[in-house]
Amino acid sequence: MIRTILVPMAGLIDKGAELARVGKEIAKRENELAGLEARLADDRFVNGAPPAVIEKQRARIAQLRQELATLHEQESRIREL
Repeated sequence: MIRTILVPMAGLIDKGAELARVGKEIAKRENELAGLEARLADDRFVNGAPPAVIEKQRARIAQLRQELATLHEQESRIREL
């Protein structure tokens, strides 16, 4: 079980640096997501790859979407500080 602890961070972090860090993480995941989606949009890949590989790619896409949602939430919270 994962537990989340929220700690008031106003005044404790460098807001600009933290926004830059989160922005880099968002960009990294968006690039990976775009690549995976492009791969799954390619009929040659989908028709030639084993089903397990396709499922693994789809699972990674779902994971990346969840990570991006979390990162966007973090970015929003940091902006509000």
